[in-house]
Amino acid sequence: MTKRKHKDNRQRLLIAQQAAKILAKSGNRDFLAAKNKAVERLGILDKTQLPTNIEIERALIEYQRIFCGDEQPQIVFSLRQAALKAMKLFADFSPKLVGSVLAGTSDQHSPVHLHLFADTSEDITVFLIEQRIPFEIGEQKVRYGHDVHEFQPTFNFYAGDVRFLLTVFVSHGKKQSPLSPIDGKTMPRANTMEVEKLLVSLT
Repeated sequence: MTKRKHKDNRQRLLIAQQAAKILAKSGNRDFLAAKNKAVERLGILDKTQLPTNIEIERALIEYQRIFCGDEQPQIVFSLRQAALKAMKLFADFSPKLVGSVLAGTSDQHSPVHLHLFADTSEDITVFLIEQRIPFEIGEQKVRYGHDVHEFQPTFNFYAGDVRFLLTVFVSHGKKQSPLSPIDGKTMPRANTMEVEKLLVSLT
């Protein structure tokens, strides 16, 4: 390995580790913002050798393993339990778990992110009102290809200390999973039965 290649790899590792630390301490999962902040903190001027989101996610997993000990797996387990309970509540909308709770990289700040499927977003609004669950409405940009994206409605609410983020797909979302913002591949999604199996595997 040349000195230049070694230096580039070292820089990518340092940025990935710093970005992972930022993600772990901030609680959000904005990889791009964490990467930019890491570059700024490290005072790196050469931005031609930046880590990928996959490299940052690996560094985050390693950071959690070293510094969070037994606490982080318990948090993941608790959030998956909360996810399963919510998925049973939203059973009529074919819920699927996505994001950091599914990936196992969540922390106490992470929301439980569910994909729901309905004829209209108003169906979710009515259901939440009937369940007397206070909520906030937003939207999320979902990518299906290099230049193919849609804005899907979202609903945010809290159950105790757990924040839930519901992204509602009202068209082809159930058949075609969107792309992951981390690696650009098809986003992993787990149905109720798969989440139950995950919980069993952790006991």
